[in-house]
Amino acid sequence: MTLTPRFQITRTQIAHVVAVFYHQVRVDSVLGPIFATHVTDWSLHEAKITDFWANAILHERVYDGNPMKKHMQADNMEPDHFCTWLAIFDDVLQAELQSDVAQLWSALAHRIGRGLQYGLQAQKGGIPVL
Repeated sequence: MTLTPRFQITRTQIAHVVAVFYHQVRVDSVLGPIFATHVTDWSLHEAKITDFWANAILHERVYDGNPMKKHMQADNMEPDHFCTWLAIFDDVLQAELQSDVAQLWSALAHRIGRGLQYGLQAQKGGIPVL
């Protein structure tokens, strides 16, 4: 059975958003240092995250990974970092996509971000606020 995409976007557009987003992350004073300790090959990382989003949005079944486990293993990652991550991501979505597509992708990113934030917060103790 083939599932229809959550919304209309191409894999090329997804890859572009991912590349622009990670360019912004690398220069961000909060997230840049966090990612710098974990990502040694940005091309490989961006390709993997493009696969993640292609799976989440287009149902391509190309992503192989466990985002929750990765974030929980990152000893320098804190639950409140997701607020910064989502703010940058929302800015990129609004700048790079049509408004309706940006809103739909943002809603999906916020749902995923909340799940990751809750998982990380549960590991550290306490209740997150997004």
